[in-house]
Amino acid sequence: MEITKDDIKATYKSSDTEEWLDVHFTRPIGYLWTLFFNHFNVHPNVVTVLSIFLGMAAGLMFYYPDLLHNVIGVLLLMWANFYDSCDGQLARLTGKKTRWGRMLDGFAGDLWFLVIYIAICLRLYDQPIPFTSIRWGIWIFMLAIVCGTLMHSRQCQLADYYRNIHMYFLKGASSELDTSAKQTEIRNATPKKGNFWWRAFLWGYARYTRSQERMTPKFQALFHYINEKQEGKVSDQFCADFRKESLPLMKYANILTFNCRALTLYIGCLLNIPWLYLLVELTLFTLLAEYMRHRHETMCAHFLELLQQGQYKA
Repeated sequence: MEITKDDIKATYKSSDTEEWLDVHFTRPIGYLWTLFFNHFNVHPNVVTVLSIFLGMAAGLMFYYPDLLHNVIGVLLLMWANFYDSCDGQLARLTGKKTRWGRMLDGFAGDLWFLVIYIAICLRLYDQPIPFTSIRWGIWIFMLAIVCGTLMHSRQCQLADYYRNIHMYFLKGASSELDTSAKQTEIRNATPKKGNFWWRAFLWGYARYTRSQERMTPKFQALFHYINEKQEGKVSDQFCADFRKESLPLMKYANILTFNCRALTLYIGCLLNIPWLYLLVELTLFTLLAEYMRHRHETMCAHFLELLQQGQYKA
């Protein structure tokens, strides 16, 4: 069976939000896995669970300082990422898209990097801090906690949110832009009996979306105005103009997701300087995220002002 670019493109969330490396490398390989799993009628959520085991196994390999273990870690993490691409493609191809699957997909990446951070910390624990004779000791765990919870997590939440916002003005209600209020409403309407894990997921997802909302006050004001003052209706011209201004920011959102972060990790571990990953996380990625957030918030404030002035008719 001949596979065309259009076949692969049909499984994208949106061409606007796809990263170059994903388009030319990850997605094509992920699509081959998609066809394989679809042939055997494997559910996308099963593929996600497989990616979790592969990603966590990759993290364990980065504990070891020798080249062989680190190469294996790189290959396993790449394999996990192919499956991460595959589960979404498979869900869109088969129509088996669920909120549970989407939340599980996000949870998968968190587990990968939790193990990776722990492995790096244990690897560096008895090593000296660069250019000093002082051992890292407990300080490497402190640094990893700051990088993982205050930097990495926040950056990924923001990047994911901005891509979903962009798709909202492209696809409307069929996009994946969720609100914490809606998730809380769904949880409260879900019976407690027999739904412990589902309610736990909804609670966690509501916290996740609430965190995204707190980081984007200007967008929240714009979104509130659209929903309350215009009953959720905006003109096609407004959507087109918003996407035009939002599109340049998608490259920053993509940098702050998996590929650039993974490449930095690969370089640091293969050169046996895994602290490089934490350093880049703490500096370059953090500055980039703040720049992206500033530009997006400024843009949202501008579009809100235009709406309030009556520049766009719904």
